[in-house]
Amino acid sequence: MPKIESLFVTRLYHAALSEFAPKVDSAELEASCYSIAEDDEAGQEWCEENGYPGYTSYASLTDLGWRFPIFADVIKSLDKHIQAFAKDLEFDLDDRELKLEDIWINILPEGGMHASHIHPHSVISGTTYVSMPEGASALKLEDPRSGRMMAAPTRLKNGSRELQPFIYVKPKVGDVLLWESWLRHEVPMNMADDERISVSFNYTWS
Repeated sequence: MPKIESLFVTRLYHAALSEFAPKVDSAELEASCYSIAEDDEAGQEWCEENGYPGYTSYASLTDLGWRFPIFADVIKSLDKHIQAFAKDLEFDLDDRELKLEDIWINILPEGGMHASHIHPHSVISGTTYVSMPEGASALKLEDPRSGRMMAAPTRLKNGSRELQPFIYVKPKVGDVLLWESWLRHEVPMNMADDERISVSFNYTWS
């Protein structure tokens, strides 16, 4: 009998942010995101100059945990999720820690999208979801081998999930998703009438 096994696994971590304390109130977090977006003139200008849909604080603010206590609580919880994921990945961290490099707000309006990308120079990246109205985009993850498949046939649409070239993950408000930073991902067009709000982040090895 032939032996077939799966090699080089790509892991995706999916949990409720509240699984680790402190508990974060989602309504307060949403209000804080809007408050920051309204006051962040530098971020608004960057979004306009770069044709960025909606709002992101990625290019303007680096101190969300200091500005709003609720973001400090988000970071404390994320630190614990990162530790759990790093353990699952069996990383040998050599007595060092994965530490938060940056954290930013994304407010995506109807019709907005984030093109496919990776997060270079980071180890683990992820997102926690603040507002996901009906019709809001899922997260789209791409098989990291896709650029090397060349003449490979397409996969059966009803085939095994682990063999699909793209995976769509529809998180709920309060969820956190983590993946290794080399994994290419995107946010397809937001088809909801309301804004899709998330908080993304990168962790590095120091």
